[in-house]
Amino acid sequence: DEKQHQVTLTQDYWLGKFEVTQAQWQAVIGSNPSHFKGDNRPVGHISWNDAKKFCNKLNEKYAGKLPPGYKFDLPTEAEWQFAARGGNRSKGYLYAGSDNVRDVAWYSSNSGGVTHAVATKQPNELGIYDMSGNVFEWCSDWLATYSAEAQIDPKGPISGEYHVYCGGGWYLGSVHCRSSHRRQTTAGYNEAALGFRVVLREKVEPE
Repeated sequence: DEKQHQVTLTQDYWLGKFEVTQAQWQAVIGSNPSHFKGDNRPVGHISWNDAKKFCNKLNEKYAGKLPPGYKFDLPTEAEWQFAARGGNRSKGYLYAGSDNVRDVAWYSSNSGGVTHAVATKQPNELGIYDMSGNVFEWCSDWLATYSAEAQIDPKGPISGEYHVYCGGGWYLGSVHCRSSHRRQTTAGYNEAALGFRVVLREKVEPE
């Protein structure tokens, strides 16, 4: 389900430099569901519902302190892909920051079967870490089949059965760490290699 197509993003956004860590999750939610413990490791065993709960808690915490109309949320798949590929500084790498997966990703051949602290591999062109490997990351979108046609600010369908997640994980091979790789599952599913990062932007609604 991978098709190359032109996507234009017209809205600025800020994306987390790191995957949400266990220390950050603990500070906001008050618990730690991760199998591999460590404050600076990415939080794992996170469902889409869990990730949205975290974003909602952040919005409550920072109510009145953000620019008008701005909210914390999960990135759309298009926002995630644009950032993973290096944005306007992209050098066209296969993975998020390199054509050599070992430079940027913890995956099956080098992870030792565990997650690792964030930002211990080199960042991509935008200075963002771990968009390949370590843990998969949720996107806000309901799953839609890619169209070959050009799109502007795609947000996914308004409803569906599965949500999208991207980025590869510590227990899978390099093919899953490619920036173009996408997966899908239900909103309540979680596993040890499933986490997320947050985006801050003006709120967007699905199509």
